[in-house]
Amino acid sequence: MRQWGPGLLLLSPSLILLAVFVYGLIAWTAKVSLSDEHNARGSKGFVGLQNYVDLFTKDINDRFLHSLKNLLIFTVVFLVGTMLLGLLWAFLLERGVKGEGFFRTVYLFPMAVSFVASGVVWRWLMNPADGGLNAVFDGFGLGFLQNTWWTNPDWGMAAMALPAVWQLSGYVMALFLAGFRGIPQELREAAAMDGASTYRLYRNVIFPQLTPVALSALIIVGHMSMKMFDLIMSVSGAQWLTEVPAVYVWQALLTSDYSKAAAISIILLLLVAVVIVPYLIYTNRAEKNR
Repeated sequence: MRQWGPGLLLLSPSLILLAVFVYGLIAWTAKVSLSDEHNARGSKGFVGLQNYVDLFTKDINDRFLHSLKNLLIFTVVFLVGTMLLGLLWAFLLERGVKGEGFFRTVYLFPMAVSFVASGVVWRWLMNPADGGLNAVFDGFGLGFLQNTWWTNPDWGMAAMALPAVWQLSGYVMALFLAGFRGIPQELREAAAMDGASTYRLYRNVIFPQLTPVALSALIIVGHMSMKMFDLIMSVSGAQWLTEVPAVYVWQALLTSDYSKAAAISIILLLLVAVVIVPYLIYTNRAEKNR
């Protein structure tokens, strides 16, 4: 107690708040997901995993599976877009350009805008009628580029990821740029002395050093995409074409179907855990092996 007592005493307020408002609420949500609380009258009893089974087998029009498919499309486009643009911008800045501070500010500025505010703007930009980008294309004689954006039944969910890519590519750029700047200059000089070309320098020396940064960026951006709610609601609202599990949870709560909302929330939590837990295990092992 003399060794651990003071530390535990200092940490106890945070531990109590964490236990109650994080893990306690997760436990309560899991309990509700195992009940039949499908209306405001309250729960009638324990039903086990029936709510989870119903989501995959008895949901009207396979609504939950449809939302998972939309989430997968959104996540793939979101991850690919942010990683490629972030790496490209970081590479260009790392190579040295005039006005680097200006370009860093331009790339990072979208992060300062809330998803709700940017969603309202992108709702106008992706207006399927005559506004926004379609009007710009028409004005420049590029009418063949006009389309229905997020209202397209085939790839509307991919278009929905464009605002998220625009908003978070700068964040990924900052991570990669920090990774570039953290590579020791001695490695570059040694490669140059060995006669390595610029391509070989980046291919065999610099890019492998960015693997931990890329993995961190993938984890951070990936788990953000799984919880995306405010941006989608700001752009399209509660629409079938763009519904994801987070939006489905909100709509289930509006109808007082607490058990279904809790079950979807737990599934989302498990999906995020599948992404994050292996990363935490990997980083902990890497730290111990140093």
